[in-house]
Amino acid sequence: MGIDFDGDIQKDSYNLLIHYGQEEVAKHSLKVANEAKKIAKKFGINQESAFIAGCLHDISKVYSDSEKIEVAKVLGIKVLNEEEEVPSLLHQKLSKIMAVEIFRITDEDILSAIECHTTLRNEVKEMDMILFVADKLQWDLNHSEGFRKNVIKGLDISLGQAAFEYVNYMLKNKDNMKVVHPWMLDAYNYLKDRCKCFRL
Repeated sequence: MGIDFDGDIQKDSYNLLIHYGQEEVAKHSLKVANEAKKIAKKFGINQESAFIAGCLHDISKVYSDSEKIEVAKVLGIKVLNEEEEVPSLLHQKLSKIMAVEIFRITDEDILSAIECHTTLRNEVKEMDMILFVADKLQWDLNHSEGFRKNVIKGLDISLGQAAFEYVNYMLKNKDNMKVVHPWMLDAYNYLKDRCKCFRL
């Protein structure tokens, strides 16, 4: 990819994004990594794994949206209709593949979290929810004002509650979404029975 790696995942992932002109994504990814590490510490979950997942979660944004579809098909990734319509949704699946092929990640918790960090999915794991929530909390305030307060409050209850607060907010406002990814619906149905509150 035209860049030398030295084995430091934080440095290598950051430099790769910078190399492809994705400075804002690089900065966001580092913020998410630190947020994920903080959340992992709160819940007694592997902080290093959470940090690595944060560093790599958006790594496939080196590809344009049109390239994402092409690369996904070459790699044999099933592209859902919603992903065809909104190709940016594919970046979670592609980032997982890049984490394996470029950064040699084998930890299934890290890979699972990267693969569903935008939408979540059914039967989510703890690391999935850590990265999902960390990502949303590190969006700028203009994009997170509607859900931020409830997600933070949710963290005082459980990871599942925090994740549910975001999913619930998005589905309650689904008319503002270009598509509703089926994985997010699966996550909603999985989490709603496991959370203290239900407001959709």
